[in-house]
Amino acid sequence: MKASVNTPAGRRNIGIFAHVDAGKTTTTEQMLFASGRIRTAGSVDDGTAQTDSLEVERARGISVRAAVTRFAWQGIDVNLVDTPGHVDFLAEVERSLRVMDGAILIVSAAEGVQAQTEVVWQALRELNLPTILYVNKMDRIGADPDGVLRQIRRLLSPAAVPVQAPVGTEDGFKGTVGLPEAADGRGERSEWADAFGQMLAEAAAERDEALLTRYLEEGSLPAADTKASICEGARRGELYPVLFGASARGIGVRELMDAMVELLPPPAGDPAGDVSGVVFKLERDPAMGRIAYVRLYGGTIANRDVIPGGAEGTGDKITQIRKADGNRWEDVGVLEAGDIAAVCGWSRARIGDIVGSPDGVPGARQLAVPLLTVQAFWRSEAEYPAVVAACRELADEDPALALQWMQDERELHLKVMGPIQTEVLASVLQSRFGLAVTFGPPSVIYKETPASAGEGFVAYLAPKPCWAILRFLIEPLPRGSGLVYESKERGERLLDSYQNEVARRVPEALRQGLLGWEVTDLKVTLVEGEHHVWHTHPLDFVIATPMGIMDGLARTGTRLLEPVLKFKLSVPAEFAGKLMNELLLMRAVIGAPEPAGERLEIEGRLPVADSLDFPARLGSMTKGRGVLSASFAGYQEAPEDVAVQRKRSGVNPLDQAKFILAARSALTAT
Repeated sequence: MKASVNTPAGRRNIGIFAHVDAGKTTTTEQMLFASGRIRTAGSVDDGTAQTDSLEVERARGISVRAAVTRFAWQGIDVNLVDTPGHVDFLAEVERSLRVMDGAILIVSAAEGVQAQTEVVWQALRELNLPTILYVNKMDRIGADPDGVLRQIRRLLSPAAVPVQAPVGTEDGFKGTVGLPEAADGRGERSEWADAFGQMLAEAAAERDEALLTRYLEEGSLPAADTKASICEGARRGELYPVLFGASARGIGVRELMDAMVELLPPPAGDPAGDVSGVVFKLERDPAMGRIAYVRLYGGTIANRDVIPGGAEGTGDKITQIRKADGNRWEDVGVLEAGDIAAVCGWSRARIGDIVGSPDGVPGARQLAVPLLTVQAFWRSEAEYPAVVAACRELADEDPALALQWMQDERELHLKVMGPIQTEVLASVLQSRFGLAVTFGPPSVIYKETPASAGEGFVAYLAPKPCWAILRFLIEPLPRGSGLVYESKERGERLLDSYQNEVARRVPEALRQGLLGWEVTDLKVTLVEGEHHVWHTHPLDFVIATPMGIMDGLARTGTRLLEPVLKFKLSVPAEFAGKLMNELLLMRAVIGAPEPAGERLEIEGRLPVADSLDFPARLGSMTKGRGVLSASFAGYQEAPEDVAVQRKRSGVNPLDQAKFILAARSALTAT
């Protein structure tokens, strides 16, 4: 008996992920069509895909925002999140991962495992999300199912096991045969059926001692036992089923949908429990205003509810809970544990807001690290307020943009992942807000770290009434440590409420160091603090904390850190020497080239600042035959001759007199 779709057991929350152009949105369209949710499957190239709703997505044929859609299959209600495949929009992937119970990772049968495939796979494994691997584009020239499967097992996981074998490849691709069965229903056999079937049986046997004994004795396993073992392993996230198809022709999609409901787990959660959820996506509707997409892990919410703690405790009433129905919306009125829906009425909601209790809400996994910053420019001063408002709205919808509004300088700066994202931002500002905004050339985002250990001190005692004394110990930490904060001050000298204020303000104070960049990889310890019974106000520590931190950084000094990429380069052997010289000129650290047929593979680390134009130059240097994949690898100390300063926003806390006047709104314009 199948579970009711009104219970968590009758649902699936599944994210669909891939490197760009692997066929993710096309697969989603075919699922919607096969389920009867839409009458005709849309086309990415024609701009008719249901999940590409933005004008820029239809025009460019790429997904920019994660799209939530749904369909029913085999009596199961499926919430499917189609995520962007381009690395510039990795933040959307990051937010989607948090709310999934299972995943489909698509790999192209021709291109194989690519850069973003590995990045997403690593995140899926850290979250232990059960995952199905779908090898798409089996009808493409160069499709190599055996080679791709071996690559998946080598680069991703040896626990990836085929549950199908393809019948033919390229123009001769006819479909798949289910394993451990060997026939496709028309008397034809797959040339990979025996090898893939053996691989599947061995994976099933290794999970159970009785099955292993039987396999060793008989050389095979009953189909029912194999399927049961694989299903259990897949739902636990211990095995990763591999399927094959050609989504553009609708081949293999129904089998993939069967596997989704059979091999991926239902969500947990008690609809009668405490309300617990998270806002993971924001949109704006002309009629309904801000729409917050919510994944609920516990409890139930309904239209007209006011949720304590919902949307950071704003107390806004829910006006409508709705779900997408093709191109239309359906007011469902209720959202229960284990489900996803769009909530209207929370006008101040932000991405990452906890709805109700934080219990049961998983932590976020950071994938997207913007390494570039761009400055916005507008046509006339009359448009300045509108551009500020538009950029703030976009930053609400994508916090990774980290809008920096320098009011005194009348400047707007945004953090971006790459040039495609910048072009998309300009397009969205034009189409959605009617603003012709351009962006300056990208600048690399550097960071700072303390050069040595030292102390920072501040005694904020005037102009009265005020009293705040703080002493910080600042110590450098290894690369990648971030900020560690600790207080060793006792409550009687500095009340806990004041200490909490200091703890909140330390990260803010470190957003701009001596050179204007964020300060990282350090430990800050509050070793001394003092308040006054009569003269101290909590705001005194809001002012004192940055002055004490900056005093400490002035004593320790800071070193500049630059971002570094981990790269893999595949080129024909005749171009390898020239490219290795080019890489060395860009300060790359490279390993020995590895032969791969007639090509060489080169791996290493490369500073972002010296390689901004390298992807564009690679094409001409290799006559279009070079393949580059790269991902963020962290920060390292920049060479001594690199001295890059960033314009500071606001008054420098080192100029204490001026900083205090500005903080107390007593600074007059000059």
